[in-house]
Amino acid sequence: MEPKEIDWNKLAAVIAKHEKEKWALIPLLQEIQETFGYIPPESIEPIAQALQMFPSQVQGVISFYAGFSLKPKGKYVLKICRGTACHVKGSRNILRLMQNELGLEKGETSADYKFTLETVACLGACFVAPAMMVNRTYYGKLAPAKVTSLLAQYGKDKEEE
Repeated sequence: MEPKEIDWNKLAAVIAKHEKEKWALIPLLQEIQETFGYIPPESIEPIAQALQMFPSQVQGVISFYAGFSLKPKGKYVLKICRGTACHVKGSRNILRLMQNELGLEKGETSADYKFTLETVACLGACFVAPAMMVNRTYYGKLAPAKVTSLLAQYGKDKEEE
């Protein structure tokens, strides 16, 4: 699996929808990231031109918000909660297990772009601590066996479908 190829015509069409609308920077960045899985660094200049902004302003917004990424992410983005409740209930051990199983450190993406491993300050799912998300799906009350099962469910050690 490879990261999505950038379709420059599609990118230009998304940007054109918001031309000269400075207020639309965040929705525009969200749409680009949703479309491509990340914000291609090469898109910063055209975004800035279209919104009549400086590239540094666009870059500043991208780097400020943790939800935006300038690097391609895996098909499955695994977010391990590091909030207080999850920490007390063993999220550090869950993170270590994930690192060992996937051979990734936090913030890294597998070479085949299948998995990205991240930590977040809080998922807001304290009642099911320790918790994690895979893309937009929450999983709670994690234990080593459950984590291993989840990784198998998402295709760890399987050939890409």
